Amino acid sequence: MSAPPPAADAARLQAMVDEATVDCYDEDEQVTGLLTMIEDNLALPFQTTVLGTAVSVVGVDVSPGTSGQIVAICSRDGLRQAIPILDLPMPVPSPAGAEWIEAYRRWAG
Repeated sequence: MSAPPPAADAARLQAMVDEATVDCYDEDEQVTGLLTMIEDNLALPFQTTVLGTAVSVVGVDVSPGTSGQIVAICSRDGLRQAIPILDLPMPVPSPAGAEWIEAYRRWAG
């Protein structure tokens, strides 16, 4: 688990959450707002490692069913797997736009 962000970073992340959710009436709409900002800003595809295996993150979506969490669509050798984006190990350096994942993390609590 990463350390909490400094106060300036926390304020910046909260401002991003506020921007993404400004016109939202409920939690589902807030998830959609945050997903849209991630889709619009995250540089895709990018490579990362999941359980010791190199994968390519080729997209983002909302998980089906009642969980409504944002997932990363990972691809390897023609196979695809959705992984909760908050559980996705980020490469170093992180891809452009990864700060929107941190804003989503802040929103998700």
